[in-house]
Amino acid sequence: MGGKFDVVVVGGGVCGSFSALTAAGLGGEVVVCEEHGEIGVPRHCAGHVSISGLRRVGLSLPKEIVENEFRGAVFYSPSGRQFVIECSSPVTCVLNRELLDKHVADVAERAGVRFLLKSRAESFLVDSNFVKGVVVGRKGTRETLASSLVIDAEGCSSALLKKIGLQTLDRSMVVHAIQAEVDMVKGVDMDRVEVYLGRRYAPGFFAWIIPRSDGSAKVGLATKFGDPREYLNRLMRNHPVASKKLASSRVTAFSLHPITLGGAIPRTYWNGLLVVGDAASQVKPTTGGGIVFGLLCSRIAGEVAYEALESNDFSAGFLSRYQSRWRELIGFDLSAMRQLRKMLNRLPDDRIDRIIGLCSKFGVGRILEEIGDLDFQGKSLVRVFQHPTALIIALYSFFSSLTSPDNM
Repeated sequence: MGGKFDVVVVGGGVCGSFSALTAAGLGGEVVVCEEHGEIGVPRHCAGHVSISGLRRVGLSLPKEIVENEFRGAVFYSPSGRQFVIECSSPVTCVLNRELLDKHVADVAERAGVRFLLKSRAESFLVDSNFVKGVVVGRKGTRETLASSLVIDAEGCSSALLKKIGLQTLDRSMVVHAIQAEVDMVKGVDMDRVEVYLGRRYAPGFFAWIIPRSDGSAKVGLATKFGDPREYLNRLMRNHPVASKKLASSRVTAFSLHPITLGGAIPRTYWNGLLVVGDAASQVKPTTGGGIVFGLLCSRIAGEVAYEALESNDFSAGFLSRYQSRWRELIGFDLSAMRQLRKMLNRLPDDRIDRIIGLCSKFGVGRILEEIGDLDFQGKSLVRVFQHPTALIIALYSFFSSLTSPDNM
């Protein structure tokens, strides 16, 4: 194909397509190169998002994409204690990630974005210290896609960023996730997500059961150590609570993918380049959720890309406004969640049991229901800590992490 475009986007996932949609909607000529032969395949995450976050992004989704809605969640400690958060109306939903990616790509295509499938970006085209396009492998040959600006939405691999020497995501804060699709679950409240904590089943993260409205579920976990498949098997067979709910379940499919929990990379722009989504590590370190934050940042990237086109200025100095804007929006929350994730990782299972018991006993769930924001968790923590009970539990958690065996 070759040619010259205003913007080349690397990666046809939801963040790549959304940034392309934004830039094209403003008037840019945009092309997306995607290494796989089909948008949305393979699936990359559970697709559990806040409803308020989707509204904030401005996405209106067809009904078939939403697999279920939830009014709350139940958290299980390693020994089986539980802590429930429940609201009067749905606050989160689970999306079919394949259909979500396809939908955003379809909307982008209708806005004039061109998609090149089976087109793997092999390197940036760099001239005079500016990124001026990408070199792609396509149909057994190499092609050059020249552009005024590139948006890198390649995901966790960060292969292109490494080639130009930009600092990539913190590999020490990457966990390896597995998710199984199961045909049926028993004893699960259909309007609650279930979260399972503990090092025996998900060291460095947590496990989950996300029920669908048809009785099937997404069951998964992430781990910092070992083989996630072994931990999933242990969860489904041996966990004192989850194993009973999954005793009759049959796995119909599963997927593996990394999750970056280290907070955003230090620099998400360069001459002629913007970086979004997982490639920029714009992912919540507490939950691993990257859809809402990624989309918010992708929209900013698309807007800044068009501003650069209008000004004919693709320098790092001009494009730095992208980082300033997304940091103003989510920077504090990412930093706070990173510290919270580090604290949680230090807690041994007996302390987690104690903390879950305290949260349940003193009604912390009601406080979170009233003032919590599932996306902007850093700002929510500031408000939560204004409640004496929540502050006491938070201080106990913090000092427990400091005196855990791993730190002694």
